[in-house]
Amino acid sequence: MISRHLIISGRVQGVGYRDAFRHEAEKRDVTGWVRNCRDGGVEALVQGAPEAVDAVIAWARRGPSMARVTDLRVSLPPAELDRPYAHFERWPTA
Repeated sequence: MISRHLIISGRVQGVGYRDAFRHEAEKRDVTGWVRNCRDGGVEALVQGAPEAVDAVIAWARRGPSMARVTDLRVSLPPAELDRPYAHFERWPTA
């Protein structure tokens, strides 16, 4: 199992990005969370089998049809967020 922290920029709010992201993650048995950021971006943490996490990251580069992703940064999660997650959640805006 691996964990990755994502920061997604572009037109990713108000286009169903978080709900579509959650659907993609759940479809692939990936756990973690997704939330809007006050700067207009989206932040997520994905956790699961390497090939499943990679598939979610590949999807995140495109997003749903109305989204326009201009940047996607992927890193290891910060220590305070690096813990096991039981399912995929939609968190409040940060």
